[in-house]
Amino acid sequence: MADTVVLIHGAWLTPSVWDRFRQRYEAAGMTVIAPPWPCFDRPIDALRARPDPRLARLGLRAIVDHHAALVEALPHPPILIGHGFGGLVAQLLLDRGLGAAGVAIASAPPFGVAPRPPALWTALPTLFGWNRVLRLSQRSFSHGFAQTLPAAEKSYVYEKFVVPAPGRIFVETLFGIGTRLRGRTSARAPLLLIAGAEDRTAPPGMVRANHRRQRRAPSVTAFHLFPGRSHWLCNERGWEDVADRALGWAVEHTR
Repeated sequence: MADTVVLIHGAWLTPSVWDRFRQRYEAAGMTVIAPPWPCFDRPIDALRARPDPRLARLGLRAIVDHHAALVEALPHPPILIGHGFGGLVAQLLLDRGLGAAGVAIASAPPFGVAPRPPALWTALPTLFGWNRVLRLSQRSFSHGFAQTLPAAEKSYVYEKFVVPAPGRIFVETLFGIGTRLRGRTSARAPLLLIAGAEDRTAPPGMVRANHRRQRRAPSVTAFHLFPGRSHWLCNERGWEDVADRALGWAVEHTR
């Protein structure tokens, strides 16, 4: 059984978004690694005030390669769990034959999965971000990321977690640049796709469409929907259920 979990954060965030998952998994006896993306290895205040200039040119391939090198250096294949763009990175790593099992939570879509209207609307400000560092406004975060949070919590969460992101990754995902999966020929490990029923960034219909495509792979592919959850489902009320479902399924299906 795999005893190591690699947690992959998504756009606009840092590894601190995984603190609750990390503590819960470590208490269960797992070794947990939550690496930052390239250009994200600084305190949140520094990332906001002085983003690394290289961030403007950071693409998905570099992010996936960065995580692949980390996974390949481990003594045994780990469980891969990603959220948002981190979920897409996890799928691309699995497609390379890495990992013992994978969970993609509210994942950005791979090539061939069309973004649904709510996702397009939420992502609209990012579509002119090639070679730019983008900032997510508090209004956009409140509407597209965490609309199910109580109003009093939204400002606190935004200030604690949200940082600039590379605009290139949004354009690449929209046009399917570097996000194609091999489908029937993939030797990937088992994969669970998780969606939040109220998610406006990765709507459940989009995650279901991804599930249908991923089922072409010969290994196990599963889907789970959490009712009443937004894109912030890894940290909003009931996050424990998401954490336990992800790890429990992955441990059960580890190849």
